[in-house]
Amino acid sequence: MDTGPGLESLTFEFSGGRPAGAFAPVLVGVVGSGNLEVLLEPLPAPVCRVEVQTSARGFGAIWAAVLHDFQQRHGLAGVAVTIHDMGATPAVVSLRLAQAAAELAP
Repeated sequence: MDTGPGLESLTFEFSGGRPAGAFAPVLVGVVGSGNLEVLLEPLPAPVCRVEVQTSARGFGAIWAAVLHDFQQRHGLAGVAVTIHDMGATPAVVSLRLAQAAAELAP
């Protein structure tokens, strides 16, 4: 794993059981010190694909655990998630993801 300077990019893909259907893109949060933004967009595939760009390098296992927990709770499919992170804690990541998923609720 490269832990040099700059942003680290991580990609995760989860199978989903709850198709999100058609929806307008959803943006929550703001990129700033200790925070992040989450963007949800429709994805023409039966999965939830998550792309993370983070300034906190070397925390891939933590990201995997937080995102797995999110997907266990929400089971989204047909959703592309883009996260731009500036060192948010796992609790803030979970909060922002839940806020974004709540926007998809019928």
